[in-house]
Amino acid sequence: MPGKYNRKDHFYKAAKSEGFRSRAAYKLIELNQKAKVLRKGAAVLDLGAAPGGWLQVAAMAVGSGGRVFGVDLEPIPPFSPAELKPGSAVPVTIQGDITSEAVRQQLVQRAGGQYDVVLSDMSPKLSGIRDRDIAMSVELIAMAQDVCCALLRPGGVMLAKVFPSNDTEELIKSLRDSYRRIERVHPKSSRKTSRELYIVCRGFVPTREEAS
Repeated sequence: MPGKYNRKDHFYKAAKSEGFRSRAAYKLIELNQKAKVLRKGAAVLDLGAAPGGWLQVAAMAVGSGGRVFGVDLEPIPPFSPAELKPGSAVPVTIQGDITSEAVRQQLVQRAGGQYDVVLSDMSPKLSGIRDRDIAMSVELIAMAQDVCCALLRPGGVMLAKVFPSNDTEELIKSLRDSYRRIERVHPKSSRKTSRELYIVCRGFVPTREEAS
């Protein structure tokens, strides 16, 4: 049947053979090829990072001179040398709630300051009730933006997953006050059954309160 969910698709098998923890790694590879959000030496924060596929890609992209941090409510096992490409940064992971001020302070301290890029591939646990799922998705985007207001450097970038809806469009409009440019990217490596796309928010402009 067209569009049928296939957990063990091409990208799943490729991830297994190439040592990535999840097929989602290929989404970030593709997104970065198109949008070029990751650069050598950057400090990157990945929200909802478990099991760690995006961390592996970010670590490879920023190189040994960069810093990569991941936070999730679920534990993220340490990375073995075999899971990291030569010349990669070594990701640092924290198990905790990103809405917690203690977790945010820990992230600032470990990074030695603010982040150049905040990534969010967070997705709600889908209930099958469209309005509820969309509302939860919008809440996650708002949460990611709240993190950016606290931890993203001026001029920085947020890359976040969204699901198309009127509520999502309204939230994106509100984000235009905080970023100089917002782009939309739909990776081909997303599952055929998924409606997800990603927004790339460039040139973060903190408010006076956030900058002080």
